[in-house]
Formats: sequence, C-alpha cells, structure tokens
Amino acid sequence: LIAVKTSDKDTVSAAGEKNDDSPKEEPWETALKTTAVDMEVGEFRGHKVSVWDLLHSKYIPEENRKELLELYQAGELTLDQVKTVVSTIVTKAEAARAEQLANASSPRAESTVAEAEHTHLQED
Repeated sequence: LIAVKTSDKDTVSAAGEKNDDSPKEEPWETALKTTAVDMEVGEFRGHKVSVWDLLHSKYIPEENRKELLELYQAGELTLDQVKTVVSTIVTKAEAARAEQLANASSPRAESTVAEAEHTHLQED
C-alpha cells in the first residue's frame, strides 16, 4: 500500500511540474483539444481527430479559424457547433479537392482513349 501511495504522489508531482513549466491552457482550448471527431475524408480517414487539429489543418483558412475561435471564446458558438462547422468545412474541402482531381484526370483519360482509337483506325 505504501508503495502505491508513493507512486501516486510521484505521478502527481511529475504532472504538477509539467504543468508549471508549460503555459496554462485555457479551458476552451482544452475542450477543443480533447473533443475528437471521426473523420472519413482525406488524410484524416479512419482516425479520431481533435477539433483543435481540424481547426489548424490545411482545410481551414486562417481567417475562418480566427473567426470560429473568437465566436467560440465569446460563447456565441457551442463546442458542438464548432465541431460541426469544422468537420463540414473539412469534408466539403476534401470533396472539392477529390472532384478537382477527378476532373483533372478525366480529360486525359478521354484523350488517351481517343488516341488509341485513332491509332487503331490508322492501322486498318
């Protein structure tokens, strides 16, 4: 029992020291970092990602991030609303990117087919 108590104290003091070294995190910031979203798109597919990481991903423009954070800090958006907005932006951005890639590759595919047919006709 004594050993257990001692190790508990050690853990607490180690955690306490860590917190003293790092700047204090705001409660709203902690909430964003500890709230995870299941994302099924892009680099996040199949992972639980914190709302914080989504906010700071390449999918969220800086001005949108600042606006969302300000509204959230001011209490005008709930954590759930921020989570919904951020995951929607990421999903739409990834869908648009996928569509661009599909559109960029399809004309090439069509021209390859056309060239193949043209070559085939010349052989006849």
